[in-house]
Amino acid sequence: MKILVIGGGGREHAVVRKLLESPKAEKVYCAPGNGGIGCDAENVDLSPADLAGVSKWAKDHQIDLVCVTPDDPLAAGMVDVLEKAGIPAFGPSGKAAQIEASKVFSKGLMKKYHIPTADYRVFDDPQKVFGFIKEQNRFPVVIKADGLALGKGVLICQNLEEARDGIKSIMEDKIFGASGNRVVVEEFLTGPEVSVLAFTDGKTLKPMVSSKDHKRALDNDQGKNTGGMGTISPNPYYTDEIADVCMKTIFLPTLEAMNEEGRPFKGCLYFGLMLTPDGPKVIEYNSRFGDPETQVVLPRLKTDLVDIFEATINGTLDQMEIEWKDGAAACVVMASGGYPGSYEKGLEIHGLDSKGQVEGATVYHAGTKYQGGKFYTNGGRVLGITCTGSTLEEALKKAYAAVDKISWKGVQFRHDIGKLRN
Repeated sequence: MKILVIGGGGREHAVVRKLLESPKAEKVYCAPGNGGIGCDAENVDLSPADLAGVSKWAKDHQIDLVCVTPDDPLAAGMVDVLEKAGIPAFGPSGKAAQIEASKVFSKGLMKKYHIPTADYRVFDDPQKVFGFIKEQNRFPVVIKADGLALGKGVLICQNLEEARDGIKSIMEDKIFGASGNRVVVEEFLTGPEVSVLAFTDGKTLKPMVSSKDHKRALDNDQGKNTGGMGTISPNPYYTDEIADVCMKTIFLPTLEAMNEEGRPFKGCLYFGLMLTPDGPKVIEYNSRFGDPETQVVLPRLKTDLVDIFEATINGTLDQMEIEWKDGAAACVVMASGGYPGSYEKGLEIHGLDSKGQVEGATVYHAGTKYQGGKFYTNGGRVLGITCTGSTLEEALKKAYAAVDKISWKGVQFRHDIGKLRN
């Protein structure tokens, strides 16, 4: 099979790597890919936003399967366009992808179908949001941009001043563009966070192994929210008992709710959960593989990923047993100095070999370019260093040993991935 992966980050590198393990994958392309992905697959100079261009290229090159991973093209309906052209595609339709693309839609869905989540209110007027928060006077308070915002559209405000600044930046300064036309104001939930990704064909849902993301830029959960600075799998808080509760009260009800709404969800559905004193609640849904959760989940997958993608597309997931490796995985994200704010690009990366790897670790490239036999930084999150082990401690020790061998000017990473605070 000839397979095309859409996207160019660390998550896409993890998907490409896992697809290449399949005997069915004769050739894997990635659009647009990055410096490290180009060592494993063939990069294609196509924008994920160019739905017609991607569809034409896939048709011209007789692509057998497309995996659409980023949120924007999914919400724009890339899977619909590909399917119309007769090309099998893994991922939800544009209508189903609204579960991530609109916080207002997803919160309304949970309210209507009694899926546990935080109490909330929706606003489209900055003055009214501020008035509501001031009147409630309960902090911390969570403010979310309605639309897609590269995983950074959530603000946790500790006081009225932070809330005022947050509302201004989202709704007036439009730092996330039209995604900030409406906001959701939520109660602040407490408890351990869990990420659970699940394969689903719209009828059957098969959860993947659990993971835990570390969102804050700096050690001890300090600093700004990022797209994710590291992950571990499994999540130590996610017991079999909690998994059963989530399946009955969250996972299957979500699938059924989407079917009821005429938006059947096929692809990878991501559940961001909070294990509160009142039980598990949904913080957010994503309509695709998480980043950097994918970098610790897919290395633990034993079953052929191409087979899973085909079963998901064909509606035969119920006939498939998905197997996972025992043990644990850890991923440490190495980022550019200044991320998630402004940062320099084009800095030479030292410590990698010609394949973009380092011995004993899987190095997933997120923001790199390859030029003249050298790798250079080309984004905020640059590399994800993943190691597996029989225990979490072993995986973390190996990952940090690999991180120590890699460097560039101003590199930043967290030193406490996998440390538990809840």
